[in-house]
Amino acid sequence: MSLNDLKGYRDAYQRDGYVTIEDAVTPQALATMREQVDLWTSESSRHDAPYGVIMDGRPRFDIEPETHGPDTPALRRITSPIEVSDDFLAVARDNAALDLLAGVMAPNIKLQASKINLKLPGSGTKVHYHQDFPFEPHSNDDLCTVLIFLDDVTLDNGPLEVVPGTHRGEIYTLWHDGVFTGAVDAAIEDKHRPQALKCTGMAGDACLMHSRLLHGSLPNLTDSPRRLFIVTYAAEDAIALTANQVPHKFDGEIVRGVATGRIRASNYQLDMPEYPKTVSFFGQQARVNTATPTGTA
Repeated sequence: MSLNDLKGYRDAYQRDGYVTIEDAVTPQALATMREQVDLWTSESSRHDAPYGVIMDGRPRFDIEPETHGPDTPALRRITSPIEVSDDFLAVARDNAALDLLAGVMAPNIKLQASKINLKLPGSGTKVHYHQDFPFEPHSNDDLCTVLIFLDDVTLDNGPLEVVPGTHRGEIYTLWHDGVFTGAVDAAIEDKHRPQALKCTGMAGDACLMHSRLLHGSLPNLTDSPRRLFIVTYAAEDAIALTANQVPHKFDGEIVRGVATGRIRASNYQLDMPEYPKTVSFFGQQARVNTATPTGTA
């Protein structure tokens, strides 16, 4: 990549809060990851409730309760797949999106979290608008969510929707009427949705998204799956202020650059997040309709 190309990506990331790149992973890595997810999906059809276990005792594999069944598996989240798959761990440690991130965010980068979000045909999974940073406050906000497309992402299969520039604005509360819903107030979503852009691309492409960028997605309306391998990276000098909501044994591993042992702080305020008691973030967002908005933070 030329210096001019890198500057263009850096300017876009700083201005809009996201960039997309083609061929973030090799064809071989993509094929291996897809094969593994197919196996996990097939396995999920033999379960009628979330299963597996992560470090804090919650299930690793989450299913959509209303639509999941033996003939219509609705696996929707795999937490910390890097702990149970060397192939996913290898990609998290080395991919073209991470190379780019070292140029647009920070030269020294550590691994923060990983997951796979799935929108299988007929699963009906929707993600209400939110920002990632209120789930994972750090001493500064140089955190980036990298979404690697395991399938072609189209306008109809539930693509990521982002609102450009919102990473430079307010940090919205995810608490409403004393309930942590993991979503912004519906009025805020309605206000910003007209400005939202859909992130589409081919399998193997990736979207790099600032952790303060407002985003969400609609259900998959097609007969094909839409699956994302999502890795959160943090600048090495961004120090976590709360427990990792997706705990794993590789937390804090340096994947680019070096460990400096320094702390960089920025000035912001937000509400403390709730550590999840449910299987995944989807359980928190299921409370959206039961809470009354209380404003922003």
